[in-house]
Amino acid sequence: MDISRRGPKPPQRPLNTTVHDSGTRRRQQPNKPSTPKASDALPLPLYLTNAVFFTLFFSVAYYLLHRWRDKIRNSTPLHLVTLPEIAAIVSLIASFIYLLGFFGIDFVQSFISRASHDAWDLDNHHNFLIDDEQDPRRAPPQQPQPAPPHSEPLISTLSSEEDEEIVKSVLVGKIASHSLESQLGDCKRAASIRREALQRITGRSVQGLPLEGFDYASILGQCCEMPIGYVQIPVGIAGPLLLDGFEYSVPMATTEGCLVASTNRGCKAIHVSGGATSTLLRDGMTRAPVVRFASAKRASELKFFVEDPVNFDALSVVFNRSSRFARLQSIHCSLAGKNLYMRFTCSTGDAMGMNMVSKGVQNVLDFLQTDFPDMDVIGISGNFCSDKKPAAVNWIEGRGKSVVCEAIIKEEVVKKVLKTNVAALVELNMLKNLAGSAVAGALGGFNAHASNIVSAIFIATGQDPAQNIESSHCITMIEALNDGKDLHVSVTMPSIEVGTIGGGTQLASQSACLNLLGVKGASKESPGSNSRLLATIVAGAVLAGELSLMSAIAAGQLVRSHMKYNRSSRDVTKISS
Repeated sequence: MDISRRGPKPPQRPLNTTVHDSGTRRRQQPNKPSTPKASDALPLPLYLTNAVFFTLFFSVAYYLLHRWRDKIRNSTPLHLVTLPEIAAIVSLIASFIYLLGFFGIDFVQSFISRASHDAWDLDNHHNFLIDDEQDPRRAPPQQPQPAPPHSEPLISTLSSEEDEEIVKSVLVGKIASHSLESQLGDCKRAASIRREALQRITGRSVQGLPLEGFDYASILGQCCEMPIGYVQIPVGIAGPLLLDGFEYSVPMATTEGCLVASTNRGCKAIHVSGGATSTLLRDGMTRAPVVRFASAKRASELKFFVEDPVNFDALSVVFNRSSRFARLQSIHCSLAGKNLYMRFTCSTGDAMGMNMVSKGVQNVLDFLQTDFPDMDVIGISGNFCSDKKPAAVNWIEGRGKSVVCEAIIKEEVVKKVLKTNVAALVELNMLKNLAGSAVAGALGGFNAHASNIVSAIFIATGQDPAQNIESSHCITMIEALNDGKDLHVSVTMPSIEVGTIGGGTQLASQSACLNLLGVKGASKESPGSNSRLLATIVAGAVLAGELSLMSAIAAGQLVRSHMKYNRSSRDVTKISS
């Protein structure tokens, strides 16, 4: 950058001349004296000097590295240098000193320039009116900003003058935005005031974000803080999915065209072939705290103690006190030096169970502190759980619900409904889902698009969308049966993390979707059965989605269908307004 070259300044107005900007009269600042720059002392223009020294630095560095590589290969001592090498070393040091000095000059010069401007503003504070909108240094916190060019007009949602005063109090900092609900006692009104304050602070409209028609009290202290509205996501229905002899209409919240239609086609293929069957392999949520000792020997003593079957019953009693549904299943330990990671696995009823298992783990840690007073608890979660991130431990050991779902698709269904053939599907699955994923180094991603279906169902039913990461771990297997006439397809998903109570499942829309599946709330007859059924439905829907997408790719229909269903020429912004 050429900091020694400045463009010509616009002509300055006389001292007493006033200008008009957005209807406001302001005095114009006089010319400020020019500030000498450290770079003016250079003999050449700054950009030429920079180019010379940058080129010199990298060229001699490259030369020296090559020379030293040759000496190492030839077993020549590095301290024996030739005259060109001495010159290169001197050039390297000189260019390095210059570059260091250049950046130092630029850094110091910025401080000098800033200090000069600050001093000028203080000297002229009583003589000139500074435009706060053009000088952010003088603007108070949360000062309302002018609307950006081409932005939508700011539309107020306030209903009274009292609300207007509260907005002003939020802007000046007298009332904290996060405390509006507690101070007003009206969650909807608090969201409206916060929304208006946000529009004035940013100068940008949130007109397209709905405010009306939502129960803000239902999310207070539970789902979302500082709300200003809610996002609308369309919900489509795929099905009926014939799974284990029962039909389910699967709600999917998504903005991706073709996804619901494709899953629906897979459901049809499964239905006309006699349905799919599912098996629950495991059901246990995990939490893994990390503790530290003074030595690895001492950490290993706790590992042996925790994993000893003799001590498991005592630890289970302590753990199970946290909830009437929490039941400790196992503790698996892993040592890293003097740090010990203990992976607790427990059943959690119909809840997804993260809070439940965390409370149980805390009880056990407090109990262990008696026999191991030198144990330093670093964190209730040490990432050996592993939550909301891809991890081999979840892929191998499972987390939440582990489910396998399978179906046999008849040859005529493959041809008429899926528009492809058995041999093409088998070959594509081997080269794409198995070999292709292995080439990519996939972890739990041996499938076509399991996360698409998992995410859509999670959002519709109030699950934690971030847990889509491990919940989408899936391997899709497709094999030919009956001499290549029929098709066996299966999905194995070791870590589906779902619940039917708690969190977002209690919101009206999400609760309605759970009710549609017949798994709303907790099961009184068999605790945990609703969440387990939801996990099998997720796996069944993934099976349908995998079957349909793989068929579309095998038949060459993927691009054509997306061009038809996933593109729109309509201006939806005009429609919404």
